[in-house]
Amino acid sequence: MHVHDFPKMLYSYSEGWSDLVRIHPSVMRVFLMYVVPMSLIPPAMLLYSMFVTPGAVFPAAVPEITAFEAGAVFIAFFAAQLLMVPLMASVIQQMGDLVGARPDFHDAFMLAAVAPTPLWLCPLVLFIPSVWVAGIALAAAWVASAALIYHGIEPLFKLDDHAKSRLMGSFVLATGVAAWLALMAVLALLLSMIVGLR
Repeated sequence: MHVHDFPKMLYSYSEGWSDLVRIHPSVMRVFLMYVVPMSLIPPAMLLYSMFVTPGAVFPAAVPEITAFEAGAVFIAFFAAQLLMVPLMASVIQQMGDLVGARPDFHDAFMLAAVAPTPLWLCPLVLFIPSVWVAGIALAAAWVASAALIYHGIEPLFKLDDHAKSRLMGSFVLATGVAAWLALMAVLALLLSMIVGLR
């Protein structure tokens, strides 16, 4: 899979996906070379927004969080994302039973690693300190992630039935939304705990 193939993966069942199937990178390689660096973006941009443009997108912490507290938030948010990908892969693998598919963990992990890419890149819009821009970018990221899920299931899990792949895609998307909301809840809880412990 090449970078220039990525946009095609949003609307194609073959472009980019076939390369991913052919290359068959190991789970550990994808985790270390793709998931880890991409997972650094949201916590880094969150801290950027809190320190450089406080209150512009997220409510400003009063008093401002310290460097130690910011480090704790960064590490916890980063670790939660890293845990979420293999957890989602395991859930996706189990969902294969819904459509009579038997995806192995590798293929489920590829989908769990690729699908959240727009959500990982979305926080880069925090360089523009606007709630509206952030909201529009988040909505667009969710649409793009949904497109990746719907177009990735069929080639990765070798399904030849669009109806089955759409059904499984809907379940994966719903689970992904729930996982993202849980991640946001963990982040909010962490921030409130830090403020409450002062």
